[in-house]
Formats: sequence, structure tokens, C-alpha cells
Amino acid sequence: MNNSFIDLKINQNLIEGLEKQNITIPTEIQQLVIKSALENKDIIGESYTGSGKTLSYLLPIFHKIDTAKREMQAIILAPTHELVMQIEEQVSLLAKNSEIPVTSLTIIGEASMEKQIKKLKDNKPHIIVGTIGRVLDLIQKKKIKAHTVKTIVIDEADNLLSESSLGTVNNIIKTTMRDRQLMAFSATINPKTLDTAKALMKEPEVFKTDGKVAMNPRISHEYIVCSHRDKFEILRKLIAATKTERAIVFLNKNEEIQLITDKLNYHSKNAGGIYGAASKEERKNTINSFKSGKINLLVSSDLSARGLDVPEVTHIFNLDFPVNTNDYSHRAGRTARGNLSGTCISIITEKELAAIRVYEREFNVKFEQIDVYEGRIHKA
Repeated sequence: MNNSFIDLKINQNLIEGLEKQNITIPTEIQQLVIKSALENKDIIGESYTGSGKTLSYLLPIFHKIDTAKREMQAIILAPTHELVMQIEEQVSLLAKNSEIPVTSLTIIGEASMEKQIKKLKDNKPHIIVGTIGRVLDLIQKKKIKAHTVKTIVIDEADNLLSESSLGTVNNIIKTTMRDRQLMAFSATINPKTLDTAKALMKEPEVFKTDGKVAMNPRISHEYIVCSHRDKFEILRKLIAATKTERAIVFLNKNEEIQLITDKLNYHSKNAGGIYGAASKEERKNTINSFKSGKINLLVSSDLSARGLDVPEVTHIFNLDFPVNTNDYSHRAGRTARGNLSGTCISIITEKELAAIRVYEREFNVKFEQIDVYEGRIHKA
């Protein structure tokens, strides 16, 4: 295993840029992936949320971009606006800190296509980070010139290679040169997604970090049992008992987010909500308020479980228990970012106890039962 970025043949500018982010040692997925990525091999990477997958592909991309050419050389595809913006922030930060003049542009739906076309023409970015529908639209309008693209990244591959998105992703890939590099990453890659990714690639190398199903070992998993009607009251008590400064509350239904947000604010809990029906600007403002600490509770559906990177998040509260292991993995992965620790607490009914046991086996982790009374959390 390569234990340093020097061992991985990362150039000194990038190493110094990473040090400004207090990143000095490559994570496991970075150690596994970067060497092959630098050799232009097609790659499928699976590693838990918060393990450093973004830099696993960004560092090789930065290495290979010819900054003397004002042309597009990489496309990074992501399923949500939030994840697109998160990746773009890391691209911009790496370019600034390393003093490597790599330019980038976000391309997302809902935003003005005319403004995007003007920026593409004026800026000629090296890297496009975007959602698949708008990226394909602009390729078909010949505003994104895909023939110069050397690398395509499919982030959150379990989502983008699902039946609903695969056709669009495949159409984007077909517009690029045959010798381009293709990389796919996700926290969880099931056998069907793996087969789909392999079918798109040329002799891909598959990398998985240790563990039965990738789950960050620094996350504690807890649950509390109550009736459905008592869930909100339990949530309120848990928030008070944990004294958390930054936490995310997850619901399964979009239509309940505003109600829960309003109820939390009524009880002086300083909350904001994001949901699919909110405008791009509303979602952006809420997330920025959460990141800056203006609000300390974010109420969301699974929309923000992908791509939201706020290191200060110490607790995840599942007011509704996630419907599958994949959703649980992405929710829990919003805490314990980088080398930090965190806690994921699920508020469940008796009927959902069986699901807890399934998740324990699937993730090879122990869920600890708790209770909350007299303003404190107690082990049940």
C-alpha cells in the first residue's frame, strides 16, 4: 500500500495544496485508486461515504489536464445539484491551493441555459461538473465539445447507473472519444450496478475498501423505540440531550419536511428544510446557512444524503427509518467526515426492529438501543 502522496507520484504542487486543507496522508480508497487512475485505466471504486473518493479522481484529473489548452478535458457527472456544487467547491479549492490554473464550471438543470452557454464560450473550462440531463442537452446543442474530453467520472454510480438514468449517461459517454478514461465511484455498488459499469468500460479495475459493505467505522449506530405519534417528541428530547451544534434530521416524505421544520423552530431549535420541490436558490441558501452555522438543524429527505459535506455534523437523526440499506448508508455518511467521529440515531417503532437486525448483518455493525429521559441519553 502507498502510504504517502509522494509514493503515489502526486506532484509537489498538489501535495502542498492538500496540506493547506490539512490533508497529508492518502485515505485507503485514494491509496488503492490513484496509481491506476494516473495510468488512464478505467476504474470502479467502492468506499464508504466520507472516505475521500472525490480526491481519488480529482488528483489524477489535475495531473493530466494540459492547462496550456483552453478546452474541456474532463466531465464529472453527479445526481444532485448539491453534490455538483460540493465537487465544484473541491475543484476550485484544489486549483487555488495548488496554484495550478485548472478552470471549472457547474452545469445543472433549473439554472439558466443561456448563462451556462455564455460561460462555456467565454471561460472554456477544463472541467465540467454537472447533472446528466443538462450536460447531455448542451452536448447535443454542440455547446459542450465532448471530443476533447479525456476523462469521464460517474459519481454516485449506484444512482446514475440505475435504469432511470443509464440511458442519459450512456448517451453522454458515446459522444466522447473511444480512448477516453471512465471512472465510477459510489459508497455502495450492488452486483447489477457493477455489471452495468463494466459493460461501459474497457477492462476496468475494481477497487473496494475493507468491509462486507462499506460503512465508516467511526460512526456509532443507535436506535430508540417509541410509538409513531411520539416520534417528534422523542426527536426534540434527543436534540436537547445531545446538545449537538450541527445535525441532520431525515424524513422519507418530502411533504412532511416543512411541517417538521416549523415544529422544530416553534420549539426554538433553529432549523431549516430542503426538499425536491424547493428552488435551486432556496436549497442553496438553506445549505449555506447550515454550513455557516446560522441554522444548526437541517431537515431533509434523502436528497441531501448525497453530496452534502459538512465536517461539523456530529449527529444524524432518522425520524423516519430509511427504506433500504443504501439510503441508510448515505444518510449515516453525512457524519464522521474525514477522520472525525459521529452518531446516527434512528427513531423507530416496534415493527421496524426487524429491519435494524437486517442492517446489522448487512453492515456488520452493532446498533445499540438507547432511551432518553431527565435530559440525558441512557443505554437501554
